[in-house]
Amino acid sequence: MDERPPITADTLELLHLNQIAIRAALEEVSLWISQRGSTNVHDNILSILHTLDTNAEAIASGIESLRSM
Repeated sequence: MDERPPITADTLELLHLNQIAIRAALEEVSLWISQRGSTNVHDNILSILHTLDTNAEAIASGIESLRSM
C-alpha cells in the first residue's frame, strides 16, 4: 500500500490549520487597526482574508480527496 496520500494529507492538514490560525490572527489585528481609524488598511486586510478563505476551502477539498484514496 502506498503511504504517500495519507502522509501528504496529514502534512497538508497541518498547513491548513496554520493558515486558519494566521487568518484568525490577521482578523484580530485588522479589527485593532480599524478601531484606531485606519479603515483603508482594515479594508485591504478583509480582501486578503477573503482570498485566504477561498484557498482554505480548496485545500480542505484536496485533503478530503487524498484521504478518500
